[in-house]
Amino acid sequence: MSRFIRNKCTIVPVLFITIFLLGSGVSQAESQSHKVEFSKQISFGDSLSDVGTYAVGTIAALGGGQFTVNSPGVQNWTAMMAEKFGLSAPCAAQTGLDGDVNQGFYVPVVNHAECTAYGQGGARVTSPIGIGNKLTGGANVTLGFLTVPVVQQIQNHLDGNGGKFSDDDIVFIMAGANDVFYQLGLLQAQYTDPTGAVTAMAQAASELVAAINKKIVANGARHVVVLNIPDIAITPLGTSFDAATNGLVDYMVNTFNTVLKSGVAGNSNVLYIDAYTESYYQYINPGAYKLSNVTSPACDLNPAKNPLSSSLVCSSYNLIPGNTDNYLFSDMVHPTPYGYSLIANLVSKEMKSNGWRWHKHNDKDKN
Repeated sequence: MSRFIRNKCTIVPVLFITIFLLGSGVSQAESQSHKVEFSKQISFGDSLSDVGTYAVGTIAALGGGQFTVNSPGVQNWTAMMAEKFGLSAPCAAQTGLDGDVNQGFYVPVVNHAECTAYGQGGARVTSPIGIGNKLTGGANVTLGFLTVPVVQQIQNHLDGNGGKFSDDDIVFIMAGANDVFYQLGLLQAQYTDPTGAVTAMAQAASELVAAINKKIVANGARHVVVLNIPDIAITPLGTSFDAATNGLVDYMVNTFNTVLKSGVAGNSNVLYIDAYTESYYQYINPGAYKLSNVTSPACDLNPAKNPLSSSLVCSSYNLIPGNTDNYLFSDMVHPTPYGYSLIANLVSKEMKSNGWRWHKHNDKDKN
């Protein structure tokens, strides 16, 4: 449930957003605690789960590749979870760029059959035209994100794995935020209105629910963790909006989250995790999470230092001055490595609270 609704019916102009985004309720999952040794981790989603789809060409040359503060050994929350399970670090199922070859943003797409981290920066739930995709025009023609939608990511995994998931797979899903940003762009272009934007978010959530129930659980997955959209309204981007736009963003997010939660409720194989409420608590009570800053980016986004104005090419070479280790945000929406650790801690805690405990892979004496 939303903590409040901000001017949800107000029609306002919004800035067209070409950002690089992406990004607790307890489900009625298994009634008795049990332990499992997960043999494979599979993740679907957007930039919050992207472990290196675009770590090629100019982006790699700039020291980037993940949507955070990039440095040797940097991990997002999915990689942190794999480490907890005793599994190898996840690798991107697909790499490449479809942008301007003259600027190093065209790199042929390569599918990596051995990799099961499908999340891609800019990906939406069902539409292939995501944030950063060249079909959205403008600077994105140069950039050329792949933005394979989440439902197609799931199908790609099924196609490469006999149409099935295994009992000892752990499956993570986190998506929907890019649909919010896409709808904001449509509002600016006057291709939709607030009612249409909210309706589109409900539809996207329904489509994700169908994919979870009919493509993942129905095909054998027994441990599926679904995170809702975090609180976009409290990000540096969200707080930069006027009150009416901020309220509309919050309403779209909560519409998506409500439909998603309802759609997976009662499924014993699915654990729904409320990342939205947790992110809001981090914002209003940062000390409890040992956060030193929850309002501004750790990365210097000035184009002179960061050509994409994004955490995708942020590293120790273009951070703002001072100690940013415990900042929440790397750019206007994406977490720092510490912010990702908070997501991993939440997921770990909720899995254990739900009775989903694990042996480390090939080390059954540890948990």
